[in-house]
Amino acid sequence: MLALENALKTNKLLLALALCMPASTMAQHSHGSQTPYAGMQNRAIKSLSDKDINELQRGGGWGLALAAELNGMPGPAHLLELKDQIPLDSDQAAKTQALLDEMRKAAIPTGERLIAAEKALEAAFAAGSVGESSLRRLLADAESARTELRFVHLSQHYKTVQYLKPEQIKHYNILRGYAEDPCKNIPAGHNPEMYKRHMGCS
Repeated sequence: MLALENALKTNKLLLALALCMPASTMAQHSHGSQTPYAGMQNRAIKSLSDKDINELQRGGGWGLALAAELNGMPGPAHLLELKDQIPLDSDQAAKTQALLDEMRKAAIPTGERLIAAEKALEAAFAAGSVGESSLRRLLADAESARTELRFVHLSQHYKTVQYLKPEQIKHYNILRGYAEDPCKNIPAGHNPEMYKRHMGCS
C-alpha cells in the first residue's frame, strides 16, 4: 500500500513538472528572441562596433577581400607578415610593400567615408527624420563608400599574383590554413624520402 502511495505521489510530481515546463520553455524562448542585439543600443553608430571602426580607420581589410584571399590571390598585408616563411625575395617584398602602402592610402579615407555615411544614417533614424527619398540617398552614400572600399582591397590582391610564383602562392595558402601541407601527410605506400623530394619539401 505504501509503495502504491509513493508511486502516486511521484506521478503527481512528474505531472506537475510537465505542466510547468511549457510555460518556462516559452518564457526562455521569448526572452532569448529579444536579446540578440542587446547592448548594441549603446554604440555610437549602431551598425558598427568599436572594433569595426578601428579596423576601418587603420585601413584594415575588414573581410572585404575574401573573394580574392580564398581563391589563391594573397593580400599584401598577410604576404609581408609571412615574407620570411614563403619566402619573398627583396624585389617581391618591395613590390608587396608598395601595394600595401597604396592600399592604405586609399582605404583609410574611404573607410572614413563609410563611417560618416553610417553615422548620418544613424542620426537620421535617431532624430526620426527618415523618409523614402532621404533613406535611399543615405543608403546610396553608405553603399558607394563600401563598394569603393571593397575595390581598394580586392584590386591589391589580384596584383600580387603578377609577381608571385605558383609554389609561393601554394605555400601561402598552407601557412594561412586554407590548404593542407602535403609534406606533413605522406600517403600510405610512398617512400617518405622520395615523396618529400618529389613534393619539394625541405
